[in-house]
Amino acid sequence: MKLKMSLAAVAIGTALLTGCGSDNHKTQEPTDTTVRFATYNASFDRKAADQLPAEMAAGKNQQIKNVAEVIQRTRPDVLLLNEFDHDGIGENSKAIKDFQKNFLAKAQNGAKPIEYPYFYIVPTNTGLAEFDLNDDGKVTVPADTYGFGMYHGQYGFVVLSKYEIDTKNLRSFQKFLWNKMPNAALPNKFENKKDTGKPYYSEATLKHFRLSSKNHIDLPIKVSKDKTVHLLAMHPTPPVFDGPEDRNGRRNYDEIRLFADYVSEDYSRNSYLIDDQGNRGGLKSGESFVIAGDLNADPVDGDSYKSAIKQLLNHPRVAQEVAVGNNVPASKGGANFEPKPKTVFNGTKDYWTHVYPLRLDYVLPSSDLTVTDTGVYWQAKGEPYRYLFDNNEEKQENDSRYAKSVSSDHRLVWVDIKISK
Repeated sequence: MKLKMSLAAVAIGTALLTGCGSDNHKTQEPTDTTVRFATYNASFDRKAADQLPAEMAAGKNQQIKNVAEVIQRTRPDVLLLNEFDHDGIGENSKAIKDFQKNFLAKAQNGAKPIEYPYFYIVPTNTGLAEFDLNDDGKVTVPADTYGFGMYHGQYGFVVLSKYEIDTKNLRSFQKFLWNKMPNAALPNKFENKKDTGKPYYSEATLKHFRLSSKNHIDLPIKVSKDKTVHLLAMHPTPPVFDGPEDRNGRRNYDEIRLFADYVSEDYSRNSYLIDDQGNRGGLKSGESFVIAGDLNADPVDGDSYKSAIKQLLNHPRVAQEVAVGNNVPASKGGANFEPKPKTVFNGTKDYWTHVYPLRLDYVLPSSDLTVTDTGVYWQAKGEPYRYLFDNNEEKQENDSRYAKSVSSDHRLVWVDIKISK
């Protein structure tokens, strides 16, 4: 959500505008720098492969303008954008260049333009069909794709950064096979709602079935001369759209587990991991990281398999104050949101990042990093930029800025980290 990993996917953009000030950054001591990491499912998925590039080139789409305004008002320094359609390989950069030139570089409703000199288009498994994975004797899309998509690159993701991305030392797990994970949560077949004890996927399928529905990537970000923070980006499959075998729920669990194992300091937990570059094991002990993405898993509600997200929220290397403590990203918009139809949800409303509503989007720094602030950008009724979050909760017919296609069904989540020089 191709097989080739190309450094051509990296583009060092020219400066689009200078003097990009900040609406929301907090001023730090002169000896320190605050770096804002954010994740945002922008809902830039389209029905056809050529649709999003055309919209980016035209520069007129209102939903894209609204997303750009959200980014301009929150001003992340390192931003993961989920559901950004691209070519799947990571070589075609025109859509992301046009997004910067035609939307981010132009003031949206008075918000200051923003530039990202560095970006990386992440190769993805979505829409990529190479083998007969459902054992019907033919290779078709989307039935046999590694990750759901009607074309290669649909539901892909990209990274934008104000800081240099060290692509020479990136690691990815796009090709890692699900059955290579010890004690993987592989599904069984069900008959009459009963577990048969027989594997859901055939041996022939498992020889090719990749764990990552899109990609799992470690991008080292050089936030200062002496400090690198590893951005661990992923977008696991949603734990729905399956049957009693719960194949998508189980896959979501193991996709999240991959990074939980990757950041473990116990080599026995991650020695099985071999990345696309041929390296074995997880992240080195002592390295700083930020795990980010639409993880499609809520710790309380939803359809997750075995509370999948708790593998990260309770991880000893993850900053607990951001994961489950006193500094969990929150918003007034979520706190005041009333879902329709009204359903009983047990999660903390302030933490919701999706209109379903669930907490699905996460920015989880390592425990060695100093977190100064966090948030979910979801303005409540009465706040100045409410028009970006209407979602038909109220009519705003007299507001010329309002469009029915508002920003996204997800909310941008950010975490500020102090980097000492």
